[in-house]
Amino acid sequence: MQHGFIKVGAAVPLVSVADPTYNVEQLIALAHRAHEEGAEVTVFPELCITGYTCGDLFTQQTLLQESEAAIARFAEATKVYDTLYIIGAPIYVCGALYNCALVLQQGRILGIVPKCYIPNYGEFNERRWFSTGYNLRMEDNICYAGQSVHIGSYQIFHTGRYAFGVEICEDLWSVTPPSSALALQGAEIIFNLSASDEVTGKHDYLRSLLKQQSARSMAGYVYTSSGYGESTTDLVFAGKAFVAENGAILAEGERFCFDAQLICSEIDLDKLRMERRGNTTFATAQADLYPKATHIHTAPVTERESVLTRHFAQLPFVPQGAELDSHCNEVFNIQSVALAKRLTHIHCSKVVIGISGGLDSTLALLATVRTFDRLQLPRTGIIGVTMPGFGTTDRTYQNALDLMSHLGVSLREISIKDACIQHFKDIEHDIDVHDTTYENSQARERTQLLMDVANRENAIVIGTGDLSELALGWATYNGDHMSMYGMNAGIPKTLVRHLVQWEAEHSYNAEVRSILLDIVNTPISPELIPAKADGTIKQKTEDLVGPYELHDFFIYHFLRSGYRPKKIYYLACLTFEGQYDAAIIKKWLTTFFRRFFQQQFKRSCLPDGPKVGSVSLSPRGDWRMPSDASAASWLAECEAL
Repeated sequence: MQHGFIKVGAAVPLVSVADPTYNVEQLIALAHRAHEEGAEVTVFPELCITGYTCGDLFTQQTLLQESEAAIARFAEATKVYDTLYIIGAPIYVCGALYNCALVLQQGRILGIVPKCYIPNYGEFNERRWFSTGYNLRMEDNICYAGQSVHIGSYQIFHTGRYAFGVEICEDLWSVTPPSSALALQGAEIIFNLSASDEVTGKHDYLRSLLKQQSARSMAGYVYTSSGYGESTTDLVFAGKAFVAENGAILAEGERFCFDAQLICSEIDLDKLRMERRGNTTFATAQADLYPKATHIHTAPVTERESVLTRHFAQLPFVPQGAELDSHCNEVFNIQSVALAKRLTHIHCSKVVIGISGGLDSTLALLATVRTFDRLQLPRTGIIGVTMPGFGTTDRTYQNALDLMSHLGVSLREISIKDACIQHFKDIEHDIDVHDTTYENSQARERTQLLMDVANRENAIVIGTGDLSELALGWATYNGDHMSMYGMNAGIPKTLVRHLVQWEAEHSYNAEVRSILLDIVNTPISPELIPAKADGTIKQKTEDLVGPYELHDFFIYHFLRSGYRPKKIYYLACLTFEGQYDAAIIKKWLTTFFRRFFQQQFKRSCLPDGPKVGSVSLSPRGDWRMPSDASAASWLAECEAL
C-alpha cells in the first residue's frame, strides 16, 4: 500500500488435532485469501500445523514427520506469492523439541524462531515436551522440509520497506518480552503466534496487554490464537485475533466462532517512525541490554493496491461514546488545577476575562468558575468584561451578559467604540475601510482594557485563545494573542465546542444550559466587522480560514503523526468523503501549511498555559520551531496534489 501503510493479517484456521494433512489445507486456503485481500504479512496460530492440544503425541515421530511434510506442502502451494506467512510447528533439533514459528515467502523458509519462555503451569505444562529457545544460538543452519534454514530466537526480518519480529504466546506475558528487544533493534511490527485458552476475565487482560506492549514498543502488534477444533478435554480455545498499533486496537476477530477467520488492517509505519524519532527514551533503551538479533532479508514484497480498511476519526481530538464523558471531565480538571496553582503561587484571588458570548471565552469562564469553587473563593473575584464593538451582535452580547449574571461573577461592560474611533483618528485610518488595521485595533483595545482592569484589581488576565487559532495564527499579535495565563492554549476548537456542550448538560440548570447551548450553536466569529442589516453575524471565521473540523484533522496528523501533506490529503479525502470534495480539501490544506509556517512568530512568545492533550504548540514544550522556517517543501507537495 501507499502512504506508509502496511496491510497485515491475523488468521484463525479450523483445526483437527494431530492431523497435519487436514490442517495444512486450512492454512493454504487462508493464505490464498490473505494474498487476495492484500495482506503483506499474515500470521497463523501457535503449533497450527499440528494443533496445540496434541499432548504427548508431540513426542511421536509420526506426528513430527507429518508436520514437516505439511510445511513442505504449504511452501509449495504459496511459492507463487511474495506475501510473507508465519506458521507454527513443532521442530526437533539436536536432541530437543522446540515450539517454533516459521517465516515463509515464495516457497522458501526464511527463518525458524523458537519460543523463548515455556510455561510450566496449567493444564498444558509445555515443559513436558518443549525446550526453551532462549539460548539456542546455532552457527550452522538446519535442514528442514528439504531446505537449509537458520534457527534461533531473536530474529528480525527486513523486507526493504519495513522490519518485523516474531514471538510466541507466553513470550508476550514474560517480564522481558522478546518483542521489546526486537523493537529496540529495529523491528517495527511484531507478530505473535499464540494458543491462549479462554477463562473468565482473561480476554480483557489480553487486550490491555497487547495495547500496552504495542505502546511501549512503539510498534504494530499482530496477534492470533488457536480456535475451533482444538481439544476441549480440559480447555476451550476461542480463536482470538488482534491488530494493534502503538496502544490502540485497530481490528479484532470474533471469539467463539465456528468458522475460519482472517482479519486484516493497516499498520501506519509513518506514525510509528515519527513516535520513535521523537522519543529519546526509546533511543536510550537501545543500549546493549538484550540479546542481539539475527537480521534476515526477505525478497521485496510488492506494494499492492488495496482499500484502506482502518478508520480515521473526523474529529481526532474528540473521543466518542462513553469515553467522551471521562475525557471532558479530565480536561476541566487539568484546566482548573493549572489555574489554581498559578493563583496560589502568586497569592492572587481575582482574575479578569473578556467575555464575548463565543465558545472560547465561555470555556475559559466555565473552567475558571470550577477553579474558584474548588479553591473556595467567591465567584465575584472573577471579573467578566464584555466589550461591545462595531461587529458585536445582539445574540452574542446578550448571551455574554446572561451567562455572567447566572454564574454569579462580577460583570462589567466597557464599549470600545469611542476609544477605537479616537485611535483611528490618531493614526489617520478611515473608519469605513474594514481592513486588518480596523480589525486588529479593536482586538488590541480589548486586550489593553483587560490588562489595565487587571492591574487596577490586582488580578491576572485569563487568555481565551485555543490551539486551533494558534496553529493558524488566527489571533491579533499582542491582542487576543496575549494574556497572563492561557487557559485554552492546549485545546483545539472542535474539542472546545464539545467541552462547553458537555458542561452544559452535566453541571448546570436548564436556564444556564439554554444559554450555553445557544453559544455552542452560534457561528464562530471575531465580530470585528459590522453585522448584516438584519443584525446577524457577517464575519464568519470558517468562511475565511476554512472549517475547523478540517484544520483540526490537519493539525492532529501533521503534529501528532508527522504525516506529509499528500498523506494528510489522502486520509482527509477518505474521511470526509461526501462532505468536502478533493479541491476544497486541497485548498484548506494549503492554507493550513501556509499559515502554520507564516504565523510561528506568534507561537514563539505564548503566555504560560496548560498542556491538555497529546498535541501542544508551547514554545517551551512540544513544539520548538524557528519563526523563519521555510514552508516551501510542504507547499510544493500541496500544489502537486
